Amino acid sequence: MDQEKLRAALDGQLVALDEPSYDGPASTLADALVAAVLAAYERGLQPERDAARMAVRHLLDRLASTAPGRTVEVRVPPYAAVQAIEGPRHTRGTPPNVVEMDGRTWIRLALGRMTWDEAMAEGAVSASGARADLSGYLPL
Repeated sequence: MDQEKLRAALDGQLVALDEPSYDGPASTLADALVAAVLAAYERGLQPERDAARMAVRHLLDRLASTAPGRTVEVRVPPYAAVQAIEGPRHTRGTPPNVVEMDGRTWIRLALGRMTWDEAMAEGAVSASGARADLSGYLPL
């Protein structure tokens, strides 16, 4: 991700949270952004759009690098989607294995603040297909 855009999104989210600007190392910008977006959700606030988009994208990219493949499409509308997990490759039309959820749920799952079973029980995740279970890959 572009470090300047990442820093701008993080600082915008921190301002919205009435927190001081980030002064940590550039290598932890993305993780600080994820933490700031999670803080907004935990305070009952809607996170800044760019911050939420970049936080979701960062965590989806981590999933894709941790579990490379093209068997399951993980969607977090309106922010991003990735294909991950080894297995039969999907090439056209609607993928047979799709997982979809909102940004708050994805961030909570990725960080271990919610288990896969809890998310499924709450109806916070829509998962279809025989391989659409991410529990073995979470938290990241």
